[in-house]
Amino acid sequence: MAGVTTPATALLAEISDVGVDPRRGGWSRHVFDDAERTLREWFTERALRLGLRVETDRNTNLWAWWGEPGPGAIVTGSHLDSVPGGGAYDGPLGVATALEAVGRMRAAGVVPSRPIAVVVFAEEEGSRFGVACLGSRLLTGTIDPARALALTDTDGTTFGDALRGAGIERTGVEYEGIGRDDAALERIGCFVELHVEQGRGLIDLDQPVAVASSILEHGRWRIDVRGRGDHAGTTAIADRHDPMLPAATAVLAARGGALRLGGRATIGRLHAIPGGTNVIPSRVSAWLDVRANSEADTRAIVEDVRADVAAAAAAEGCEASVIEESYSAEVRFDPQLRERLADLLDAPVLPTGAGHDAGVLAARVPTAMLFVRNPSGVSHAPEEGATDADVAAGADALTRVLTELAGTRDGTGDGAQEGARA
Repeated sequence: MAGVTTPATALLAEISDVGVDPRRGGWSRHVFDDAERTLREWFTERALRLGLRVETDRNTNLWAWWGEPGPGAIVTGSHLDSVPGGGAYDGPLGVATALEAVGRMRAAGVVPSRPIAVVVFAEEEGSRFGVACLGSRLLTGTIDPARALALTDTDGTTFGDALRGAGIERTGVEYEGIGRDDAALERIGCFVELHVEQGRGLIDLDQPVAVASSILEHGRWRIDVRGRGDHAGTTAIADRHDPMLPAATAVLAARGGALRLGGRATIGRLHAIPGGTNVIPSRVSAWLDVRANSEADTRAIVEDVRADVAAAAAAEGCEASVIEESYSAEVRFDPQLRERLADLLDAPVLPTGAGHDAGVLAARVPTAMLFVRNPSGVSHAPEEGATDADVAAGADALTRVLTELAGTRDGTGDGAQEGARA
């Protein structure tokens, strides 16, 4: 992050050493671990410096308010957690530019006619407890609270236990009370999330900023194959019940199904028990991510995997299951808000294959997204990035959007509320 030229890049530089992962490379910041809690403290301190009022909602999302919280608020922000060994911009860029935009508006003497909030959603990546956008799903009621509390990480810690360990209840949040929060949702007039682009669309268009049109159908499934643990050196091949073979079949089936139907399918996480080099595993778990242009295609790819894994498991004398952990239908962002922002910014409109909290909120409130160009086109990896000039362009765009949507007490931006709500 050399050559800092904007407040947002300066903010990102402040947290550049938080969660650095020496083993994987990149950054690992997972909900309620030391790195993520440090980032929560950093956000709180930075928001308080701007004169904002910070609160934690009952679903562990952080809110920083400019003005009295109430109906019709303009909300922006993103998340601070990461995938294992991820990049520095996925999530934090949206938070940093939101803080910069609010700071610029306050310094310019803007007096918004509607409250503005910067939000940090919890567990957006789902890297610790397996369900992406957990904070926004809980807020909107799209995941059952009992299921959420029972989610476990790789160490067997439940989400409920993690809440207790993080001391969330001592900040006034009752973890037993998590779930759909209509009072919080009713405050939101519209939500605009800025995010680094996770692809090459803006590279190909030679543009620094775009407005999102839609998010592909996508979901996650857990594949469990149970066999018989045994000795790698003394057990003949014919006598084995090796769950790794059906798991390997799942990897190939995912690729084949994606190629056949024009989708995207990935197995990026595999866990063998007990995990010894000279041990035939007793159980193998794999996590399947599938995205496609329709629910029919998404489900068809999963069924390809399910059928091939079942056949391979039967041939190896193992048992297998494929369980859906999360699913999101195609999201089309609010068309009137989308077109309004595209016209305001003179920006192109692009779809994305990546899921976001904005996609979860879109079913309940008018929602839009802005993308900032990523010169590598790579995301969820250390090579993800954005130039200082493009970060500045993103901050400029978000500042214009917030100013337009919030209006001012002297009448600037009249009609913003109607446009955002339509």
